[in-house]
Amino acid sequence: MKKMNNIAVLTSGGDAPGMNAAVRAVVRTGIYHQLNVFGVMYGYRGILKNEIFPMESKSVANIIQRGGTILKTARCKEFYEYEGRKKAYENLKRHNIDGLVVIGGDGSFNGAQKFSQEFDIPCIGLPGTIDKDIAGTDSTIGFDTAVNTAIEAIDKIRDTADAHDRLFVIEVMGRDAGYIALHSGIATGAEHIMMPERKTELHDIIEELQANERRKKLVNLIVVAEGDETGGANEVARRIKESCPQLDTRVCILGHIQRGGSPTCMDRILASRMGYAAVDALLEGTHNVMIGIVNDKIHYTPLDKAVKAKQEIDPEWFKIVKILAS
Repeated sequence: MKKMNNIAVLTSGGDAPGMNAAVRAVVRTGIYHQLNVFGVMYGYRGILKNEIFPMESKSVANIIQRGGTILKTARCKEFYEYEGRKKAYENLKRHNIDGLVVIGGDGSFNGAQKFSQEFDIPCIGLPGTIDKDIAGTDSTIGFDTAVNTAIEAIDKIRDTADAHDRLFVIEVMGRDAGYIALHSGIATGAEHIMMPERKTELHDIIEELQANERRKKLVNLIVVAEGDETGGANEVARRIKESCPQLDTRVCILGHIQRGGSPTCMDRILASRMGYAAVDALLEGTHNVMIGIVNDKIHYTPLDKAVKAKQEIDPEWFKIVKILAS
């Protein structure tokens, strides 16, 4: 097994609260084991542009509570091509880097998997995505913060909805996954939750809204994941207004506030454990895996499986939604 002396860490894809906590854990665990730790700015783009720099313990001081990522993040089309990955490898070798920790989502892991297969750079993935759409872990870095941000906003919207007897259609993030919609919807008592994993017949919702109106229940919340096949909150609201013009219907799209903000305790702990485990994995020779936590234990998933698999929603959740919203 090749001895680890120098490792690098980067953040890639969409930012997620808790990424800084993960970077901090990787840097300080690496230094504890007498490794040289390098940071890479702007994800894979930073490797190609040789934006690689040594990090010390003080480099990650006072960042655990900060949202975003001090290493920045960016998309990099050049890394999709073999020549781009070859250039990245050459830059890493200039710094004698023996292992790479990639904090990001499935797209980031796909790049790490190809890169590691083609060149002798072991990679460890940490799931940093607010969508919680990666199999092999009970939660992902950033999800808890994002869903709590959504809950806080929806609670406030319900107050004003109640004051004016309004129907609010609230759009949360989740292009391909409905976990934020599911959890925030249940936690705020939403009457309906619409998400990509489950086909929702809008005419059924409209019929129920009409029945609610007849029994003088005028305050309703519909939480919609942005990736729902109906077309998002604006389209849902438009079709409801066509069928129920008498309802005072409003739309609120929460957008990128769900990505920002100080990470919750859960996300800070999750990211810290995963960052620590990533360095341990490299030192032990366990390479090309994603670090997850399952049943409160560190769990390894091969990167190729982490890329292909999606975190599926248990059908029991749909039953819970239906019963509690009735």
